[in-house]
Amino acid sequence: MATILVTGGCGFIGRYVTEELLRHGYRVRILDALIDQVHADVQVIVPLQAEVLRGDVRDKALVEQALSDVDGVIHLAAEVGVGQSMYEIARYVGGNDLGTAVLLEAMIGKTVKRIVVASSMSVYGEGRYRVKDGSSLEIVRRKSESIRSGHWDATGPNGEELLPVPTDEEKPIDLASIYALTKYAQEKQVLIFGSAYNIEAVALRLFNVFGAGQALSNPYTGVLANFASRLANGQSPMIFEDGRQRRDFVHVRDVARGFRLALEKPAANGHVINIGSGNAYTIADVALLLADALKVPHIGPDIMNKARSGDIRNCFADISKARELLGFEPQHQLEKSLGPFADWVRSTTSIDRGVDMKRQLEARGLVS
Repeated sequence: MATILVTGGCGFIGRYVTEELLRHGYRVRILDALIDQVHADVQVIVPLQAEVLRGDVRDKALVEQALSDVDGVIHLAAEVGVGQSMYEIARYVGGNDLGTAVLLEAMIGKTVKRIVVASSMSVYGEGRYRVKDGSSLEIVRRKSESIRSGHWDATGPNGEELLPVPTDEEKPIDLASIYALTKYAQEKQVLIFGSAYNIEAVALRLFNVFGAGQALSNPYTGVLANFASRLANGQSPMIFEDGRQRRDFVHVRDVARGFRLALEKPAANGHVINIGSGNAYTIADVALLLADALKVPHIGPDIMNKARSGDIRNCFADISKARELLGFEPQHQLEKSLGPFADWVRSTTSIDRGVDMKRQLEARGLVS
């Protein structure tokens, strides 16, 4: 029976990954710092079969202990949040990139055969776009002056209208936030290390993950959790820009299965792979769907018509590579999963900190 170390295994995704691994016959050891921003308002329940070590992934002595007799590593431990990363820069670079470096150094000479690291769709910046003639553009960036004047959509080099299309792994990287920078550094560290030390390595670029157990009181945890926290407290979901930006929402159970498959499938070695649903949803539509699921359809979204620094307009996943290399197929579509998610939201307590998040960004000039 193989033993897998899951860093960040007490977190939202980590708990589902742990359960997935245990169901499939693995032993699981968890290393998690249990920081307050993520865990203070969440009841952390980890299966009794899992061994838990509490501490920071930057603590080399503890990491050495955690890696003892381990066959594989799933590296989830990270600071998460585009907006917060733009002003807590040292925290994000330290937790994500230095933390990964310490983990990799500690793996030298150990028994680890494969490592799978959690990367992010944020590394793409804007997703794929096509011009009406069918040609694809490599990199698209919105002009800050256009955003400030309320022209939210990306345009081509000659001002032409663009069509957003699914984003594949060959799309060039274009980092728009400190968070994105740290996630790209994490995946490159792992892949370079794996090649150098003949350790199998895989990076999964996760799209917007949702499901029961998210930290609803953490305003940086994800779009759907933020909306749920606002709605559960009788407040309108706050939406930057005009709400027509498009994202891909993937259920946490599908993500957990993706990590197990990335650990097991020989063909995945050395690859970067998207994990998403393969569907695109506008943010405003998601807010309305969630309000309906929570039975508060009278609470509409608060469209702020302001932009947040580091945000992109459209990005949703092409999951062809995940299907080919992992045999991955999403099983929990957003529309069919919001009912159970809403039931869980109603059963828990959340503190709405969305206004505090917005105030922090505005105070630093990161909202315009």
